[in-house]
Amino acid sequence: MAVHVCGEFNNVPQWEASEANLMRKDDRGYWTGFVSGAKEGDPYKFFVKGDGTSGYKRDPYGRELSRDPAFPHCNCIIRDPGSYIWHDSEFVTPDHANMIIYQLHVGAYAPTVPGATGTFLGVLEKIEYLTDLGVNVVQLLPIDEAETSPTLGYNGSDYFSPDLGYIEYDETKLQGHLSTINRLLVARGHAPLPDIRLLTSGANQLKALIDLCHLNGLAVVFDVVYNHAGGFVGDDEALYFLDRFSNSNNNNSLYFTDQSWSGGLSFALWNQDVRQFIINSALSYLDEYHIDGLRYDEISALLAMNQTAGWSFCHDITNTVRWIKPRALQNAEHWPVNSAITEPPQSGAGFDVMQHDGLRISLRDAIRQASYGQGSDVNLFAVANNIQPYGVSDSLKAVTCIENHDIVREGKDLRIPQLADGSNARSWYARSRSRVGTGLLLFSPGIPQIFMGQEFLEDKQWSDVPSAPLHIWWDGLALGDQSMVDHLRFTREAIRARWRHPALRGANARVFYVDNEDRVIGIHRWLEGFGRDAIIIASLSERTYYNYRVGFPRAGAWLESFNSDVYDHWVNPWVAGNGGQIAVSGQPMHSFIASAALVIPANGILLFTTDAGD
Repeated sequence: MAVHVCGEFNNVPQWEASEANLMRKDDRGYWTGFVSGAKEGDPYKFFVKGDGTSGYKRDPYGRELSRDPAFPHCNCIIRDPGSYIWHDSEFVTPDHANMIIYQLHVGAYAPTVPGATGTFLGVLEKIEYLTDLGVNVVQLLPIDEAETSPTLGYNGSDYFSPDLGYIEYDETKLQGHLSTINRLLVARGHAPLPDIRLLTSGANQLKALIDLCHLNGLAVVFDVVYNHAGGFVGDDEALYFLDRFSNSNNNNSLYFTDQSWSGGLSFALWNQDVRQFIINSALSYLDEYHIDGLRYDEISALLAMNQTAGWSFCHDITNTVRWIKPRALQNAEHWPVNSAITEPPQSGAGFDVMQHDGLRISLRDAIRQASYGQGSDVNLFAVANNIQPYGVSDSLKAVTCIENHDIVREGKDLRIPQLADGSNARSWYARSRSRVGTGLLLFSPGIPQIFMGQEFLEDKQWSDVPSAPLHIWWDGLALGDQSMVDHLRFTREAIRARWRHPALRGANARVFYVDNEDRVIGIHRWLEGFGRDAIIIASLSERTYYNYRVGFPRAGAWLESFNSDVYDHWVNPWVAGNGGQIAVSGQPMHSFIASAALVIPANGILLFTTDAGD
């Protein structure tokens, strides 16, 4: 067994393995060495002579890879983690109760031309759009190097290196991005970046994105895949058999076992060095990239394949991340929902929050049922049963959504406008039912998550393949598609309503009224000890109701703070509503001491509050 570190700094022809670049094995069994003359930007690799084979291997801790058409046979690049000039020292990760998450795929989000892959700097160009939308957490689908390109991101290969496909190499485009970066920096009182060379590193491009997000009030969360790595098909230089041991049995791999998931193998989490490798990857994101949290893919699969070792790994990583960055969001995906996942390590896995499917399934079902016409049965009782997330000790431990990357990607389920009207995703039925869906998501307990394009009525499934016509349709907004523009305004102002009224961000919610025949649901939100009550009335009926009486927690004047009907053909000249204010009488109803007769717009959502909000 021997390990050489090879690179242009060796002055050895064709990176040959020689005595000059041979590393030494220490008392613990680790190969170590010092390379004089190695510097920032130098390419390198290991050459490993093992019991099974000999050949080059990429550094599992390599901070960046070289762009090479012959990938996976590319090189690692020496990168100084301190080479980027950060400006975000005053940024504070928001409290979990005050998060609205926006999930996006870098490659599919903002390509510069049709048929291209989006980049980190392309997402940076959308920062002002995202801040104007009102979200405050940007969750990126996996961004580390994967074994295929393009990629959804769930077949990772190099856990410390940003994906080559998301790096901008064209100098003209880099100049344009530099202009945007410097404009945003100056607007926040900072000096511009001194040189475009700071952006030639892919790692620095990702850091610039995060830095500018922070300066504009946006936290950044990475989606990470620790239940398995890619299958490494045809990639002999990956970490699969790093020590070049006999690959006749997958359990011979230093890093993996023979347990498989989603086309790859489970990490050998029983091995302390392997689990530390994964933890170090997470810590590098927190330290070197300043991220604000992690969304852990399929912890249920990790636990199933690793059993006792899986639970102890969860304890190790959540405790370590919490120690290093206490405010970081640790969000676990686990199916089915299991309360133990968000309990402390003494009794559970130790994650802060978990993905939740209750509202998503029930609300999508109700919208689908409504699409069959006014005479169809719509189960709003199922929605009512999921307004408060089940299986968690606190609703703020649930991340809720009605669309996400898994559900609405190519070949899966429909996006909400298509679900709402399968014959015409721009019809009034599609527009109005979509508003009800997003409104209930934003006005219900939990941490709401929006999927890219949902905010402006994107009706296509999405794909990571640049040649597929399934990237989100920015041109619709640019060209003034009225349905998209109106829906974006609706989403933006629904988000602002959530920010204005703290009861909508709290844990308290009670469904006080459900009528499946009328397709109407009523929800009470309040702050314990402060009141600041909010009443939400949502309808999936195709008829507008007049003089529809529902209960209210107190008599007097209430503000109609939000009405979704006004956003159809903004400003809707035929809006059905209550003129901005209602008078609540003393007639008891629905376990409340008072009630009011309302106008409830067809396929509409209303918000009534006791004050104008913060």
